Amino acid sequence: MAKYTPEQIHNVALVGHGAVGKTSLADLLLHKAGIADKPGSVDAGTSLLDTEEDEKNHKHSIFSSLVHFDHHGRRINIFDTPGYPEFIGQVIGSLRSVETAVITISAHAGIEVNTRRVFAEADKADAGKMIVLNKMDHENINFIELLASIQDMFGRGCVPFNLPIGLGSSFSGVYDTLNPPDTVPDGLPMNPHDVSQMVMDSIVEADEDLMMRYLEGEKLSREEIEHGVAHAIAEGSLIPVFCMSVSKDIGVNEFLDSIADYADSPEDVHQTAYNAEGATVDLKPDPNGPLLAQVVKTRIDPFVQRLSYIRVFSGTLKKDSTVHVSGVEKPLKIPQLFEIQGAHQEPVNEAGPGYIVAVAKVEDLHVGGVLTDTDKCPRLPKINFPTPMIGLAVEPKTQSDQQKISGALHKIEEEDPTFHVTRDAQTKEMVITGLSELHLKLIEERLKVRDKVEIITHQPKIPYRETVSGAAEGSYRHKKQSGGSGQFAEVHFRIAALPQGINPEEYFTKDNFASMRDYHYDPKLNYAFVDRVTGGSVPNNFIPAVEKGVHERMEKGVIAGYQVQDCTCELFFGKDHPVDSNETAFKLAASHCFREVFQKAKPQLLEPIVLIEVTVPDDKLGDITSDLNGRRGRVEGMDGLPGGYQVIHAKVPLAEVMTYARALSSMTGGQGSFTMDFSHYEMVPPNEQQKIVAEAKLAEEED
Repeated sequence: MAKYTPEQIHNVALVGHGAVGKTSLADLLLHKAGIADKPGSVDAGTSLLDTEEDEKNHKHSIFSSLVHFDHHGRRINIFDTPGYPEFIGQVIGSLRSVETAVITISAHAGIEVNTRRVFAEADKADAGKMIVLNKMDHENINFIELLASIQDMFGRGCVPFNLPIGLGSSFSGVYDTLNPPDTVPDGLPMNPHDVSQMVMDSIVEADEDLMMRYLEGEKLSREEIEHGVAHAIAEGSLIPVFCMSVSKDIGVNEFLDSIADYADSPEDVHQTAYNAEGATVDLKPDPNGPLLAQVVKTRIDPFVQRLSYIRVFSGTLKKDSTVHVSGVEKPLKIPQLFEIQGAHQEPVNEAGPGYIVAVAKVEDLHVGGVLTDTDKCPRLPKINFPTPMIGLAVEPKTQSDQQKISGALHKIEEEDPTFHVTRDAQTKEMVITGLSELHLKLIEERLKVRDKVEIITHQPKIPYRETVSGAAEGSYRHKKQSGGSGQFAEVHFRIAALPQGINPEEYFTKDNFASMRDYHYDPKLNYAFVDRVTGGSVPNNFIPAVEKGVHERMEKGVIAGYQVQDCTCELFFGKDHPVDSNETAFKLAASHCFREVFQKAKPQLLEPIVLIEVTVPDDKLGDITSDLNGRRGRVEGMDGLPGGYQVIHAKVPLAEVMTYARALSSMTGGQGSFTMDFSHYEMVPPNEQQKIVAEAKLAEEED
């Protein structure tokens, strides 16, 4: 039996903007819990959480780190997460692992752009929330205004569980509003009795029975209030706010007690999964129930190599057990389990619900993979990460780098779900994509520091796509006779546009495609190859070669060298020769036929459109909206924020915002920020398409 029951486990993620003190707080908590002799320091490079060389160099977190300790009879697992938007993937994976998100805010800076982003991600993960106001010892803090802005942004359920005694250099302690002491000190910014009333109102709001008794004047017991706090946090009616200064160690003890006493356990949170039919089912944290666990993080450790972090939701994961993993055909044997303490591992034999453990050197475990003890267990929701859209073509700097680059990039891709590596079929170049220019720059540094690989980068490449807006038919005959055996193949194609969102089983019928014998549909490209051959005009053994020739041409593109999508290719006639026909001939004929017919079917370029959210001061709103319009953007809405800021929601072609970070900083004096995610593809305007096609032809001629 696992050492800790689900009721004893509190899983917490420290999230927030960069430089708000999350890692310093986690280091101090480890010291107070007796794990470290003294608090680690980010600035001094002695943090128990920022252990990677590039994290020490930059003095901020790049990857999430997991630590644990015991306090008040609870096992507390803490994920410390990076604070910059480029590393939001680390935050999302961590939030899937926990029941409580601690949104950390600098009291001096207030709500920053990534504060809002991580709060929204915590909402998506159905995590209970707490708020920490760090740096209360900084000057020029208006606590009343700060709390009002938090409540305006995140709801009236954000209520102080303690109040600061003094502000700035006078900050000397905190006053408990849940269990107020008899003596009220001087220097409180609010009436503590009013705040205590706010706290109780938020607690009873989540429990109808408690509310009725409370309104009738009945005094609730200490145990009822404590249970009510955890329940209200889980239900979202209560978001406790804690004041502290990590650097001066003020308010940290009170927060430590609170996460042990009030943070949600797996028993407090209503978890759901999906059965084989896709219906929602309740997920109970039962150690004796069916195993249901998920890989939430991959870390490449220089000593033990690959570590897969696994959160157990139901059942018990045991050392040397055999499990089924989603996406893996054969069962896997789980080797030694480890509890993670920063950069160190501690072996354990089993892990029950609520545990976060790791296994080493299991190549078939990837982030998002679900582990079960039978192939009929419920499934967990997919972990949704932002789509990386900013690309760079890369090549190794030296011959020795050539031998190491693929493996090094693959390791980073495994660690970071928002980073991808592909090989461009047209240029044969390796292309890396991330969330921003800074994201890719840090990856370049990581390659050099950790893997000793140096790369040369080229201008970002826009992932355009090609399609058709009409339909056309045509044929191509491939004939070659130059001594010896010849080559002969003839194919007839019909190429037509294919709408998005079709149901293949309903769409590909003989009513829509006369004489259809078979079809192969690719949902990723929304493309189908349809076999309508009759009378043996193309022998069956050559049809796979025809389909392969089409695929190869689609990868190379037709009008500008980009991947083709959103179309059907129907093979309806052809001819062969009893001696000279072979697979190579039919593959070449298919490639040429597709290219010729495609160009008759009103070819179009598609460009990626991104959803961009730009946060700017009120007085810069006009400049930014005008600039977005000039970038072919469509502003779809705006939201006012406390503190004189606006959030602009717009859809913009990716090609227009590849270097937007620099432009926005220039226009707003560094006060603007933005987030960007893939939205969809749409047609490139004719004048823009002409430029892109002309540039592609010029590049082809030069090659």
